[in-house]
Amino acid sequence: MLAYVYRVTKYDPADRDEHGHYTGPEDSASDHGEVEAAYLQAVAAFAADTGVTHLAIREPGVPSLAHFGAEPPVDGFGLDGLFPPALNASTDPVLPPGFHDGAQVPLHTCLELVRVMLRDNGAWCRLEAEGVFAVHVGWDQYLYVGSTQPCEEALARTRELGLFPERLTSSPYDFDSEAAGADFLRPGDGDFWDGLRLAVASGRAGVLEETFVEGATRWHHLTHDTIDSVRAGIAPRARLAVWPPLSSDIDAVLASLPADGLVEGVWQDKDGRIHSAVCDEDAFPELASRISAASAAVLISGYAGEDMPLYTAVMPDNDAVVRARWRTEPAAGDQDQQPSSQSH
Repeated sequence: MLAYVYRVTKYDPADRDEHGHYTGPEDSASDHGEVEAAYLQAVAAFAADTGVTHLAIREPGVPSLAHFGAEPPVDGFGLDGLFPPALNASTDPVLPPGFHDGAQVPLHTCLELVRVMLRDNGAWCRLEAEGVFAVHVGWDQYLYVGSTQPCEEALARTRELGLFPERLTSSPYDFDSEAAGADFLRPGDGDFWDGLRLAVASGRAGVLEETFVEGATRWHHLTHDTIDSVRAGIAPRARLAVWPPLSSDIDAVLASLPADGLVEGVWQDKDGRIHSAVCDEDAFPELASRISAASAAVLISGYAGEDMPLYTAVMPDNDAVVRARWRTEPAAGDQDQQPSSQSH
């Protein structure tokens, strides 16, 4: 926990009621102008006082619910132009490969990511220099900055900009390890991939779910010939979940679609590409239409604990250390870390 934590807002503390709720005239949306620019200048001032020029992206996320047939509110969730584009636009969804957990980005890119979050464009993340500095954005233009330094010059600059820095003991948006999941963690190392190869050869495993950004997944068709190329293309620190092969009985898959609720539909088109979409009942008709034209598919409950993968893992860094803080939901095959010996 950082020694100095500040909540920086455009909301005058004098306009808060006895419960701390703001009652003044300021709007809760970004003005895309001078006030927004003041926020970014404040972040830059705190970073300068702390002496950091680069920060790491942590726990990146985007909205997950599918809206068929409509453009997203902002193309690319606000990330277009901030990172080199994906070279392979055939994957769903398309996000820049530079937006991943642990990516080190220069301060000017960090400021643009703060702008994206202030505008609620869709992408979100924590920005950190571990143990030294942190910044993230909450709801309604609430900005949280933490530092090992008191940042007196930054505090004065923030007030000059017309913003209000308030000292806190901690940010409500700090990473919560208890909420992240179980303590159990299997690394997606060589042993994991060796076991996956055996599970595919036996016919028990058929698809791999890669969660490379919170709210965004890619699904990979697994065969003896594709496992190595799939492994090579996995995003840094991604969460992995191994599932049985998709069903070619499309009528049975469609019959299992519930009347309402939240499901993830996964389907393979006639060209072999795998797509997925998380939907509620409003999008079920379009989801059913997509699946009806597929060669294979499956429906997975969107509720925790109802449908479980065969086993899971989190990708380690190149030095074989798992530094991702997020966790997977433990599956039955994870208990003894021997996926090749598990059945479903």
